Formats: sequence, structure tokens, C-alpha cells
Amino acid sequence: MNLHNPATDLPAANSLPVRAPEPAPGTPAQQAFRQAIQDVENLRERLRELEEGQSEARRRYWQQVGPLAQTVVAARRGLFAPLEEALLLPYFSRAELRQLEELILHNAQSLHERFGEDVTDVFQRHAPTASPPAAEEPTTGPQAGPTTDARAEAGPTKRKTKGKKAREAEKAAQEEQQKLLGNTKNLYRQLARANHPDLERDPLLAQEKTERMQRITRAYEANDLYTLLQLLSEHAPGQADAESEDLLARYTQALRQQQDELKQRMNELKYGTSSAFAATGKKQEAELRQVKRHLRAEAEYLQRVEQLIQDPENLRDLLRQLATEGNSI
Repeated sequence: MNLHNPATDLPAANSLPVRAPEPAPGTPAQQAFRQAIQDVENLRERLRELEEGQSEARRRYWQQVGPLAQTVVAARRGLFAPLEEALLLPYFSRAELRQLEELILHNAQSLHERFGEDVTDVFQRHAPTASPPAAEEPTTGPQAGPTTDARAEAGPTKRKTKGKKAREAEKAAQEEQQKLLGNTKNLYRQLARANHPDLERDPLLAQEKTERMQRITRAYEANDLYTLLQLLSEHAPGQADAESEDLLARYTQALRQQQDELKQRMNELKYGTSSAFAATGKKQEAELRQVKRHLRAEAEYLQRVEQLIQDPENLRDLLRQLATEGNSI
């Protein structure tokens, strides 16, 4: 009995005709713009996920080290009263009094920068002409004991370095980019000229332009730059006037600059000062143990310092030691 297998009549898979992909609609400038928009959105989503993950890690982190950090904060705050009382004693020389002022300010700076503490009153009393530095995220690994006062290393420079010039040029480029990305009025005028229904004789095209102008007007009134840019990229698929093409090219360049900034922000989160929050598993546990050791050692050191500075002679010895080592509390 000869059974017929219908499958043998089917062509082999590799002999089937392959349908060529359809070309993307629009001009090259429109295609490049849409791709830039998509790339920015993808990077923003990845950055958002990274920030959410690190935010959760930061919450868990401070749950574990928070009590020790508060101990250090309390110990540092406990130094202000005896140091300020020492300033009123005739026991110390002018040089020692200046050193006491520096210790107070350095202690306040440490509280402000590392732990986000409000010490404005201390800065007002001891450095009334200076503003407290901007608060940063608390550091993940405070060192125990005295630390070098980096302020002595900072000094005004008369000439701009190459790095400073480069930073200024980058800042100017970013400002220009923000100005471009924030300007909806010119974009609205460009779209309105190309889509005004009163200039269209064909009734069907006039109706399409009327609906399109309504979308353009709503986006402009809402200051919705994203929608206006999308409308510009969809304008006359496959055809575009030179002015629209030039405008799209400028926005595409701005979006690519935005991509670079998003990538830089992601690298800062991954490898910068907050990288410890991105750690997981054994690595994070090891880092947490190290931070706890540093905080415990720092708290113990500050408690010993607080006991020493109650006595003027011991405080003078401490000042000499710190001056010799080039350190601060």
C-alpha cells in the first residue's frame, strides 16, 4: 500500500521566498530623529531602573548603618560646646585660637557633607562671610580618626586651566541644547506654516490639516515639546522642506547630546561615589561590615577626643599633635 505524504510536496524552508523588509517611512532626517527619540527613551528607562534599584539598596544600607551613623553625628555635635568654650579662655595663643576655629568649622563641614546635618548656625558664628557647602549624599565609608583638611589645598587661580575652559565650553553647549529643547514657539510656527488648512485647496487634505493643526495647537498650549517633535518627524512622510529638515537635524543633534549625558549619569551611578549601593550579595555585605568598622572606630575616637578637650592642657597637646600630623578631628 503506497501512502502519500502531503508534507513531501511542500517546498523546503530555505527555498521559500523571503520578504524584503519595508524601508522605514520618511526622509533620512526624519528617520534619524525618530531613532534618536527612541534611544533617549530607552536610556531614560534604563536610568530609571538603575536609580530605583540603588534607592532600594540605599534604604537597606542606611537601615543597617543608620544607628552607628547617628552615634558619630552625636559625638561630633558633642565637640562644639567644649571647643567653643575653649575659645573664651585666655589660656590659648592667637595661633591656637585660630586652630580651634578651624577645628570647629571642619567638624561642621564633616557633619554637613557626610551626614546632611544642618549646621548653618555654626557657620554663621565662626565663618559669617562664607556659605556652608552644598549638601551631598552621605559617604559610604567614613574613615576613623583625624582626616586631612583639604581646604588648605584649595586656592584661587588667576589663569583658566584647559580643564576649566573645556568645562565652560561643555556648559555653554548644554545651555544651548536646553534652550533648543525648551523652545516650543519656533517649532509651533514651523508646523503651523506647513499644516495651515487655509492654504490647502484639496478638501480632503484641508480636513487632514485641520485635524493636524488641532493636535499641534493642543501640544503647543500644553508646552508639550515631545508631541510637537513627533508631529514634525511625521510631517509629509518621505518629503520635507529644507527648513523642516534642518530643524529636525538640529533637534537630533541635541537628542544625541542628551544620550551622552544620560550615559554619563548611568556611569556615575555604577562607578561613582554611590556605586556601593549598586553592590549585591557578598560584596555588599563586605562593604557594609567595613563601613560599620569605620563608624565604630570613629565614634570611639571622637569620644576620647571629647574627654581630652575638657582639660585645656590636654586640648593644647591635641592641637600640637594635629598640627604636627597635618590632620584635623
